[in-house]
Amino acid sequence: MSYLLAPSILSADFANLQRDVEMINNSMADWFHVDVMDGVFVPNISLGIPVIKALKKHAKKPLDVHLMIVHPEKYLSQFKEAGADILTVHLEACTHLHRTIQEIKSLGIQAGVAINPHSPVAGLSEIISEIDVVCVMSVNPGFGGQKFIRNTFTKISELKTLIQQKESNAKIEIDGGVDLLNYKQLIQQGADILVAGNTVFTSPSPIETIALLKQV
Repeated sequence: MSYLLAPSILSADFANLQRDVEMINNSMADWFHVDVMDGVFVPNISLGIPVIKALKKHAKKPLDVHLMIVHPEKYLSQFKEAGADILTVHLEACTHLHRTIQEIKSLGIQAGVAINPHSPVAGLSEIISEIDVVCVMSVNPGFGGQKFIRNTFTKISELKTLIQQKESNAKIEIDGGVDLLNYKQLIQQGADILVAGNTVFTSPSPIETIALLKQV
């Protein structure tokens, strides 16, 4: 069963960021997941454009940049120039979502839409055929280390149905609370991409944990 694993840099050791980036480079992981938070859309502030530029210098795998910010449309080209290979915006943050997706794709990179735990899958029905990734938040966005929300399994099934109905090629990404106990069920349910933060970076052997998360 083919799927991608994207360790979340939010859980890395920021005092040793290059070391952790090189660890991911040398692991079985597929992408870097990079959370950008503005303290407005979510109650936390995280790294921004300068750090992404620094990451890009050392990363040998695609940067999956997740914008948890208001008015993301103002910064799309800047994030692309900083090194984003996949750029995901939130359904809840975009008044003109279709236009924003068009602008991302015009930059020559993949476009994603994230949905918060309270947002129904049906809200994606008019955009699903236009996007490359649906990022399903399986915790409330803003902080790492939260407990996985089990309704996520139902949302994956609903998304699979919607993707088939709309003949979309969108991949389903699960972000939040992914661990060694639930990752297999997520893949079996239909997830294509798993974001793992604390599970990887709190492990005594992150490379071995990544290898385990790549086994179904």
